[in-house]
Amino acid sequence: QVRLVESGGGLVQAGGSLRLSCAASGSIFSVDAMGWYRQAPGKQRELVATIAIGGSTNHADSVKGRFTVTSYNDENSVYLQMNSLKPEDTAVYYCNAQVRSYTSPKTDYWGQGTQVTVSS
Repeated sequence: QVRLVESGGGLVQAGGSLRLSCAASGSIFSVDAMGWYRQAPGKQRELVATIAIGGSTNHADSVKGRFTVTSYNDENSVYLQMNSLKPEDTAVYYCNAQVRSYTSPKTDYWGQGTQVTVSS
């Protein structure tokens, strides 16, 4: 079994910054990619940013230039540095990892979510 644990959410004023962290643990053979998704009230979950094992990244247009995703493969961890936060960034942020375990093929795993609230 694989577990993702997130931290770093909270309340911040518009223009402020937050850093989200996520660590994967458990029966992990390799991690193909990790990333962040978010879901605002009444909306569908959407991609924020992902990073592949080779280091290539993908950021949603709405966060380009403000958010940066990084990871440390040897720690199976991923981070999201969020700068110049806007009220529309308010959402529950979910960590995602595409993990190959010793007993299972590539599988998507999700964290429990961390709330980010940006006040105007």
